[in-house]
Amino acid sequence: MLKSIRAALTMSVITLTAFGASSALAEPLKVVASFTVIADFAKNVGGDRIDLTTIVGPDGDAHVYEPSPADAVAMAGADVVLVNGLHFEGFLQRLVDASATKATIAVLTKGVTPINFKPEFADADAHEDADTGGEAATDPHAFQSIANAKIYVKNIADAFCTADASGCDSYKANAAAYTEKLDALEGEVQTAIQSIPKEKRVVITSHDAFGYFEKAYGLTFLAPEGVSTESEPSAADVARLVSQVKQDKAAAVFIENITNARLIEQIASETGIKVGGTLYSDALSQPDGPASTYIDLMRNNIARIKGAILGS
Repeated sequence: MLKSIRAALTMSVITLTAFGASSALAEPLKVVASFTVIADFAKNVGGDRIDLTTIVGPDGDAHVYEPSPADAVAMAGADVVLVNGLHFEGFLQRLVDASATKATIAVLTKGVTPINFKPEFADADAHEDADTGGEAATDPHAFQSIANAKIYVKNIADAFCTADASGCDSYKANAAAYTEKLDALEGEVQTAIQSIPKEKRVVITSHDAFGYFEKAYGLTFLAPEGVSTESEPSAADVARLVSQVKQDKAAAVFIENITNARLIEQIASETGIKVGGTLYSDALSQPDGPASTYIDLMRNNIARIKGAILGS
């Protein structure tokens, strides 16, 4: 794989050299986003001033993604690389090293207050970073809080302004307009949660991707896989979850778009709780799907949750 990546990079360097520096300046800002949620934020901030490449595509799982030679070429030619951080992208450091990119790496969780994942149903090493070998108990899914999404958007605007000062006014205006949409979205989510009786605000998902949503909006999420899809829950983990579900009277069970439905279907069968549909956690849907933007993702998720719990 590394040989093919290096070969692709050699061709990329030749191509870039042929265009020359003066030509490159006239082109849009070359931006690489690590996954689809970040890419959507980047589109809203950058507009037509950026040329955007997304590494992990729709319905993709960044926890286990293996980069391709084309990814390395995109990284090598980028001006700005937008990443989540907090060990979300297990492939990131390998790709940065393989591409030898000189791009600015903007970590969008800068300024976010991290939370730790819940250890009830997954060991502390369930989200071990494959590149460093270090354990990470921090939940990386900060974008599941709309307040945090606004921080991501500000960080993107700042990164674009640094890389393209002439477009800064445009980036800031776009970020402000999109932030207004996020403000309205947050109101929608809060109103929907308030319509659910407190004793019914317990749901089950495949992996623990909704900790920030839980903290921000007052739902309780139970998950057997921890914060990463890399780990397989043991039979004991599943048994504990089934026991807790019966005790806490979870109101709904959900499949995630990036995970295998088998485990959730097993839990639904053992608890007698009907599967309420699909929630979008770590990735947007395909363009023709119900969660092709971040705003649609949030609207889909809260509508599914509310509908499954209230039977509407």
